[in-house]
Amino acid sequence: MGWPNPTVDDLRERLGATLFRRVAGPSGEATRARIHGTPGPRWFGPDRPIRAVHGDASMFVGGLTALLLQSLHPVAMAAVAAHSGFRGDPWGRLQRTSTFLAVTTFGTADDARRAVERVRAVHEQVRGRTPEGIPYHASDPHLLLWVHVAEVDSFLRAHRTYGARPLDRAGYDGYVADTARIARELGVDSPPRTLAELAERMDAYRAELRATPACRETARFLLLSPPLPWQARPPYALLAAAAVAQLPPWARQSLGLPRLPGPAWAGARVGGRLVTGSIRWALAPPPRNWDESGAVTLPRARPGGSSRR
Repeated sequence: MGWPNPTVDDLRERLGATLFRRVAGPSGEATRARIHGTPGPRWFGPDRPIRAVHGDASMFVGGLTALLLQSLHPVAMAAVAAHSGFRGDPWGRLQRTSTFLAVTTFGTADDARRAVERVRAVHEQVRGRTPEGIPYHASDPHLLLWVHVAEVDSFLRAHRTYGARPLDRAGYDGYVADTARIARELGVDSPPRTLAELAERMDAYRAELRATPACRETARFLLLSPPLPWQARPPYALLAAAAVAQLPPWARQSLGLPRLPGPAWAGARVGGRLVTGSIRWALAPPPRNWDESGAVTLPRARPGGSSRR
């Protein structure tokens, strides 16, 4: 009696299910069904750039880049180190973040607003002092703006490099404008709405950024000792190299990361394309799409009468 011979589709489904559970958590399937299956108006229609960016596998690279970049603000880093629990429960933090992004990007307007209210309630409770004695409050619009611009810049850089269908400049301007809607709901004052404004805000924070011991410890944890089984370490190494390569040169220098020579940078880019392509292959698309009114529409059948769910 021979061993079972799983098909490529079986392998894809198993790999995709495992990855999805890691990112979305044990209740991820139910959450996805609610996000994509609940009728009603959305903050963003199906043609908006934010859906193209946040629905792409390049987010795996951009998310890691964003964490490294955000850690360079000493006050924001102190708040994260004291209150987020990312070292003790990194997967839980990832799952909460990915769910928030999914709900605000693809969910109904009511669900998006409730998600924002939950985050604002958490931020209101996060107060303390840095090791140098500087007081912080997670609801501080100045800190919120830094977290926002670092995240948007990282997601945008990753999508430009690894996105399945990179956007033109007008599309990325639209992406920055879309994310501004969520930022304002979270309490950010005057978030950037264009690429030019995003670059200006990033530059305005440069004088405040530096690598504290907590920042460098976070980088070592994220890049060298993530809580992963040995089978996942090689693809994660490709992901980490791609994320580092997306950092602005000044950020890599501040973090004490080596400058990548030309061949190494090209290798990181090839590795990033390989890992994002594999993630894109493994993860099934959402089961439904919507028109502008929020009405549910089923995906079109592929040639030959089949459709991919």
